[in-house]
Amino acid sequence: MSLQEFGLLLLSIITGVTGQFFLKTGALKLGKVNAENAIRHIISIATTPELVVGLMFYGLGAIAYILLLTRVKLSVVGPSIALSYVFSVLLGYFIFKEAIPMERVLGLGFIVCGVILVVWQRS
Repeated sequence: MSLQEFGLLLLSIITGVTGQFFLKTGALKLGKVNAENAIRHIISIATTPELVVGLMFYGLGAIAYILLLTRVKLSVVGPSIALSYVFSVLLGYFIFKEAIPMERVLGLGFIVCGVILVVWQRS
């Protein structure tokens, strides 16, 4: 993977995780959904700025991902995008004060090791 391709991968991951941040922030504004307020919540998605921004970042991430797929094999890019899970957990921990149990840390370690094995190319 070239430096330019790696940049596209990082852009896709960062915009996706940024989108997750804004979607979570907007979802917290909406509150919990239940049978009585489901329709109102669905309508509120289009009028909650954080949710609209989150969807826009997801769209930018998808565009970067599509551009990356024109250059790199899906069998490499697909698993590499899993790094977004690591950043999402860190975002949850540092911004939303979510706990990270040891099992999750172990799982994230497996993800990182797996991505390294997938992108590793022997010279």
